[in-house]
Amino acid sequence: MSAVWSHEVEELARRHAWAELLGGTEAVHRHHAKGRLTIRERIAALVDAESFQEVGKLAGHAIAPDDDGRTVAPAPYVMGLARIAGRDVAVGGEDFTIRGGVSWAGDRRKGGQGGFVEDLAYEYRLPLVNLIDGSGGSVKGALSRGHTVFPGVHGFERSVALLGRVPVVSAVLGAAAGGPAGRAVLSHFSVMVRRQSQVFCTGPAVVARSLGTEPDRETLGGSRVAVDTAGTIDCAVDTEEEAFEVVRRFLSYMPQHTGALPPSLPPLDPPARRDDRLLDIVPRDRRRPYDMRALVAMVVDDGSMFEPQPTHGAALICALARLGGHVVGIIANNPQRGGGALDVTAARKQQRFVELCETFHIPLIFFVDMPGFMVGVQAERDGTLRAGMEAVAAGVRARVPKITLVIRKCYGMGGMATTEKNGLGLKLAWPSAEWGSLPVEGGVDVAFRREIAGAADPAARRAELEAQLRELASPWATAQAFGVEDIIDPRDTRRYLCRFVSAMQTTLAQLLPRGDQR
Repeated sequence: MSAVWSHEVEELARRHAWAELLGGTEAVHRHHAKGRLTIRERIAALVDAESFQEVGKLAGHAIAPDDDGRTVAPAPYVMGLARIAGRDVAVGGEDFTIRGGVSWAGDRRKGGQGGFVEDLAYEYRLPLVNLIDGSGGSVKGALSRGHTVFPGVHGFERSVALLGRVPVVSAVLGAAAGGPAGRAVLSHFSVMVRRQSQVFCTGPAVVARSLGTEPDRETLGGSRVAVDTAGTIDCAVDTEEEAFEVVRRFLSYMPQHTGALPPSLPPLDPPARRDDRLLDIVPRDRRRPYDMRALVAMVVDDGSMFEPQPTHGAALICALARLGGHVVGIIANNPQRGGGALDVTAARKQQRFVELCETFHIPLIFFVDMPGFMVGVQAERDGTLRAGMEAVAAGVRARVPKITLVIRKCYGMGGMATTEKNGLGLKLAWPSAEWGSLPVEGGVDVAFRREIAGAADPAARRAELEAQLRELASPWATAQAFGVEDIIDPRDTRRYLCRFVSAMQTTLAQLLPRGDQR
């Protein structure tokens, strides 16, 4: 004997099966032929096994029976609750096999800006993962509505609000234009797949009508443009599987929301570990570069260094890492690129990273080899001064504890961007460190121009003045005046930093917001 509601339950199962066919057998086959995963395969590859609880699986629209026998075509968006490393997240993405993932709206939007998945992340305070593969709206929508839509009716209000509430991550897995591209940018971290993903305001066809030339997709918004040059997207990888791995890794440093601290882990190596290689890594020749990434990796917990934006703004290294198991943000000047001077892209990169760490209560450690702001005609045209001072201002606004460790140079206004202004202001230095308002060489030419020009031997007088001032720039003199709190053996850097990062956890807890922030 059948159950009272068996017919309806069978209909429910049939409609669920239809939804799992996505755009239909042929559309899925074409998608796979391009080497791409479907949205359901993407979610399964990203999240913990058996953890996806889909929402809105029945949403769609009635159609004449298709080749798969369906009378309902599913909405081109799949979303719901899942877990990543045991932690709840909201996840969703466009289904490219249905009309290229174009925006869809029933009585309520499933995804996209202002959709249910964003509301889910906001109301439940869950990290949000966007799997982006769609072009947003279409002019065809006006035909069905009978009118065009005023910009902002489905705006980015919720997308913006999420940035101050929970971690937001976007993986761009195809061509993204319009709204999906905007949401990719409105993320704390974003990744794209080389030669598969592109990001732009609008696609080549519209560019052709506007400007008379039609660039190909890679030229317009491939990873070399979007990641390396513009910094629109943070990083690029070669496969979708790699994209999911970096998404998981980024989230491992993030709290669930802004009302919690980042997760601490037992350290994989002893906080007191000493690395003798640190004694040799900085050359005595002040003009010779060295590998700052290798230096930082020797100090932080083994294998814990993760750069969200490794190729853009290469004069600066910004990384998430752990010290004694606690999450920290690393900002390090890169002497292998422009001597480590802060150019416009590096300054903007620093500002954004400081704001990320402030939002999620991550203390900042500065590894400083800063000759100052980038100078020259092009630097002035680029607006380096404005970008640099905005980086300084971001540091002043940030309340998280900061530690300054001067490895070699710390000069001028660029040096101001590496120190804490409002808190403890802990400043450490290696014996190789030097600092001042200006580097000695250029500063002597400015301050003693007439004296040098009037000397019998101008070159000899310049060298004499430089030697005299360099002696005064010795870190020992500043340490004697307690203008720098400690000069440390490079091999003791890890132990010193781990000790202070552990001690500052109480202060970090006091920064957490109290009560509901709605």
